[in-house]
This record gives sequence, C-alpha cells and structure tokens, in this order.
Amino acid sequence: MIYEGKAITVKALESGIVELNFDLKGESVNKFNRLTLSDLRQAVDAIKADASVKGVIVTSGKDVFIVGADITEFVGNFKLPDEELVAGNLEANKIFSDFEDLGVPTVVAINGIALGGGFEMCLAADYRVMSTAAKVGLPEVKLGIYPGFGGTVRLPRLIGVDNAVEWIASGKENRAEDALKVHAVDAVVAPEKLQEAALDLVKRAISGELDYKAKRQPKLEKLKLNAIEQMMSFETSKAFVAGQAGPNYPAPVEAIKTIQKAANFGRDKAIEVEAAGFVKLAKTSVAESLVGLFLSDQELKKKAKAYDKQARDVKLAAVLGAGIMGGGIAYQSAVKGTPILMKDIREEGIQMGLNEASKLLGKRVEKGRLTPEKMAEALNAIRPTTSYGDFGNVDIVVEAVVENPKIKQAVLAEVEGLVKDDAIIASNTSTISISLLAQALKRPENFCGMHFFNPVHMMPLVEVIRGEKTSETAIATTVAYAKKMGKSPVVVNDCPGFLVNRVLFPYFGGFARLVSAGVDFVRIDKVMEKFGWPMGPAYLMDVVGMDTGHHGRDVMAEGYPDRMKDERRTAVDALYEADRLGQKNGKGFYSYETDKRGKPAKVVDESVKAVLAPIVYEQREVTDEDIINFMMIPLCLETVRCLEDNIVETAAEADMGLIYGIGFPPFRGGALRYIDSIGVAEFVALADKYADLGPLYHPTAKLREMAASGQRFYG
Repeated sequence: MIYEGKAITVKALESGIVELNFDLKGESVNKFNRLTLSDLRQAVDAIKADASVKGVIVTSGKDVFIVGADITEFVGNFKLPDEELVAGNLEANKIFSDFEDLGVPTVVAINGIALGGGFEMCLAADYRVMSTAAKVGLPEVKLGIYPGFGGTVRLPRLIGVDNAVEWIASGKENRAEDALKVHAVDAVVAPEKLQEAALDLVKRAISGELDYKAKRQPKLEKLKLNAIEQMMSFETSKAFVAGQAGPNYPAPVEAIKTIQKAANFGRDKAIEVEAAGFVKLAKTSVAESLVGLFLSDQELKKKAKAYDKQARDVKLAAVLGAGIMGGGIAYQSAVKGTPILMKDIREEGIQMGLNEASKLLGKRVEKGRLTPEKMAEALNAIRPTTSYGDFGNVDIVVEAVVENPKIKQAVLAEVEGLVKDDAIIASNTSTISISLLAQALKRPENFCGMHFFNPVHMMPLVEVIRGEKTSETAIATTVAYAKKMGKSPVVVNDCPGFLVNRVLFPYFGGFARLVSAGVDFVRIDKVMEKFGWPMGPAYLMDVVGMDTGHHGRDVMAEGYPDRMKDERRTAVDALYEADRLGQKNGKGFYSYETDKRGKPAKVVDESVKAVLAPIVYEQREVTDEDIINFMMIPLCLETVRCLEDNIVETAAEADMGLIYGIGFPPFRGGALRYIDSIGVAEFVALADKYADLGPLYHPTAKLREMAASGQRFYG
C-alpha cells in the first residue's frame, strides 16, 4: 500500500500502475470534506515521491464517484473572512493542480455520479472514462455559487466556451453520451468494462501510443480564442443567461464573467481569478439562502426516511373523484410505478381524469423522457371505474371529491365500509379539518390528510396531515406513498388551512387591504413578481379560482376570527359575485385568451375597475416597499405562529413547505429565513410600523422575546 487514509487509498496494481481509490469510511457516498482533501493531499504527495509509479487510475469504492463538496461545511466556511476563504480555496486547488502536474499519465474511471468537486477532480486528470450508468456536471449555480475547484478554468479549455457556459450556467447533470459528444470525457463503456478500459488507456499513454502531455497542455494555457471571438462568445452568453436566470440569481452570469476575466491567463492565474469570484458569491444572501434550502431539503428527506420502518407497503392505490385533480394523482402514482384505481360517479369525470393522465404522459413522450411502451404501461396501471368493485384490495385510498365537509364525510364513511380493515384512507382536502372529517369514520386511526397541490405533476409538496386520532402507521404509510410518487412530504398537525393555506391567506389578506386602499392590482403583481414570486397575488388568485379562494377565506375566517375575519366586502367577494372566477371561466382580475400553445394568457381588462369600485374604501399612497410589507409581514407572522403552535416541527419544514407549495422565492430561503435575513428585532420593529392594519400585523409575544434576546430561527 502506497498510501492509506480514511477517505483514500493508493495501491500498486501492475507494471508501475497505481490505483487511487476514493472510499470515505462511515459514509454512503464520497464527498470532498476536510478529511478527503487532506487525504488527497497526502496521496498525491505519496505518488509524487514514488519513482516506481508510471501511471495512475482513479476509482471509487462506492456506487457514486464523488457527489461533490460537503455542503454541510459551507455554512461555516462562507462566514470566514474573505482573505481566509480565498486562501483555503487556493490551498485546495493546489492539490488538484499538483495531481494534474504529476509526471505520469492519469486516467479517472467515472463509475457513477460525479458532480461539482467530484467532476472537477475528473477534469484534473489527463483522460476520463465514463460508465454508461454515470452522470457528470457542475451544479453549483443551484446553490448560488459557481465551481471553485478549477471548473471554470479547465472545462472551457476542454470543451470550448459555449459548451462550458451551457454546462456551468444551467447546472444540469449530463449523461454519458452527451459528455462524450462534447469531449468532456474520452470514452464511454459499460459499467463492467470500466476498470479494464481505464487500465487500457493508461497503458497506451505509458507506452507512448497516446501523448498525455499534449492532452494535458490546453488546460494549462490561456483560452484559444482571439479578442473578437471572445467578445462575441462572452457577451452573447451573458445576455442570454441573464435573461434566463433573472436578476435574483447572479451566479450563472458571474461564472461567465469569471471565465471571461481568466481567458487570457494560464491555469494558475486563472484559478486565482476563479477563487476571488467564488468568495464574492459565497458571501451573498442568495448563496446563504440556497445553501440553507439544500440543507433543509436534506433534513426533510431524513425526517421522511425515519417513517420507513413503520410504513406499510402500498401495492395498489385508489383515488376517489377523477377530474383534473384525480387524474393528476392517478398519473403521478402510475408513472412512478404504483397501480391505481380511479373512481368517479360520472363517466364524464372518468374521461376527464383519463384525458389529464394521457395528456401528461404524452408530454413526457414528446420530450423524450418516456418511451411509448412505458406510456402504455403507465396508462394500463390506471384502472378507471364507476364502482367499488376492486376496492377490497387497495392499500391506500386518496379522497379527492368536492371541498364540502358533508359530502366528504359521506364518501369517506362509504369507502371505509368497502376497504380492508388496515387500509389507509387519506383526504386531499386543502382546508377542512382532518379531525372533523374523521368523525364520520369507525377507524379514525387509519385516516389522515394527503394534500396535493395543483398541478399535481409539477408541485413537489404533499402535506400529510395528522388528525387527533391518526396513528403513526397511517402517517408513515402516507409519507412513504408520497415519496414513492416522487413528492416531498411534510408532516403537519391539523388546523384550519394546515400549513400552506393557513400562511397563504394572510398574504391574500394583505393584498385585499391594498386593493381596498385603491392600489392598482396590476402594480401590486409587478412589485411582488419583482420581489421574486413566480406570479403576483391577483394572477395567483385567478389561477387558484375565485370560488376556491372565497370558500378558503371563509374557512380561515371561521378558524381565526381574531385576525382573518374581514367584516367588509373585499375584491374576492366582488369578483366572485360578478361570476369572474379567474382562469376557469376566462375572467377574474384579468381576462384570459388562449395563446399559440393553447394555454391561457392574461390580458388587462378595463371593465374590472367598475366591479372593484365598490370595495375601494380609501385612497392610500403607498410605496413599492409598502406593498411588499403589506403582504409579506402577515405571511411571515403566520408562519411564525405555525411553528409556535407546533403545526410544523421545525423552521426548515415550514420554509420548505412554502417554497415547494406556493413558490415562495427560493433565493430568499423561506419566510423564517427571510425574517432572519432582515434580523428578528428589525422585523418586529417593521411589523410594529404597520400595527394599525390589524392583528395580522402584530408580532407574537414569543417573537418579541426572540428579538430581545438576539435569537434567530436558523443557527
């Protein structure tokens, strides 16, 4: 053994060839943490000092190659002083460069996922052999940063600026054939032939058949583009990527600027340019939020996994109520491999549900994400029915009928008498109390909420709601089924609106106050979209539907009369009464016309002013900042209340619920992280400025205590 550490070993294979193997002890994956970097430093030094070494192959002892840097270390590292962070980055880069500069040929065998720092390790080798099962990429922009181990330097010199910009700015994972096409790797082989192919390549380089020094040289030099070519390539890329990324996500454009700044330098100077830009991005609030989101997402997955032991296997599911929602649930279950019965009392409902599933599957086929055979398989896994014939075999039933407690209770009681005693029944209600619905059941312990968001195939969140009598088995089985469907489940306790709608309606309450104060809803939408929401509140209400919003508002007012009951008529009342229901009937705050793709496109409708005129009670001058505060303060305070009331267990679950459920701007990190970014004391003081607007704007006593003692929700 030439070197043996806790993350890396180097051993002799044959004829002077050594194998540098990544296998981080105690972990399921390889990652670049402090230990791995320290081991790599010593391993490279040991190879360099051994005169008998003629070539190196780099392998992994795990199913993945290297997943990237250890993101849990980012939070602490990013808080270091700039000079210290730059120095640490350059020290790590020196290890990669010393590996690249070894006086012998190096070949990396990419057996599985190689992302971020893992792929940057591959780029430092002379040759890359990739398994057909592997994926490679540089996804750092998704964390608000860009590659920091030489990725912005080596990749453009290997595959050209245009390809490198596409890889780095999109952050996507690339399959083997795509990597080979752009020469990011040198060979692609079947998994079982990987080691053999890597050995063959290194032997050919040792014999002189392949000139490894010539292969290495372009990575050490400046980019081979003249001044005009550089200007055309970089300026076009920056304009296009800025348009795609938007102003709130600076990392993709900063990555291009860094490649441009370093274009006329050799490797070492170019890496210094990369390090300086990396530190600048690491210090942004966007990076802090996106890294925080990644860690929160990991926490969510960990919590969901903890239910696995108690979960029953779902081999056959059922959905009650077809239509768009039922069809979406059926599609999601079938496409992820769980057969499902789709029941409706009407043939038209069944047809609508099947059409929805068929349309979604067809789109996947069009995009090349599904073969026609797999589409047929998924459609066959959806069994439409107008009777309860096979319900005796189902493991879980998702009820998705009309949002009316009496109708739901009747349907739930009916289905309970027809399924096996241990079958789980879940309601897809968005606002109605699970404990209330459970009163109609003989086995309330087998009942919980399973709230999907529309459109089901796109929205990642599922709220799993625990009623007063819900068993842990029911929760665990529902969580496991949601995960199997490819969703991110968050377990919440029962209350009106649960987590997401309970928090969303105070946001709409702020919007209602603004419209009643004579503020143009088109302006409000523009301000909130600029703030980072995917759509403004008026547009969102049109998408949700005025009837749904009207009903939900009444439920919330009954549940929280002290702060959510509005004695005056609001914009939603006026539009609902005028039968302007939003996209579902082509007119709401906006009017809707069908665009070229067959989707509803909003247009400003002047006639709506007359409908809204009776609910404008005053003319109030507000700034754009006021608009943001009118809407964000009540949303944030209600999120605080949900945490204090134990509706959700952690700040991470609360924030991820809002990001996955209603599109809260990810770069702001969620409502509680947003409060942290302002400062808890500063946020309380801000809320107090708007206290005259009512109880929705009044901080809780506990939040005031947090402010006084300098506490945060995170860290």
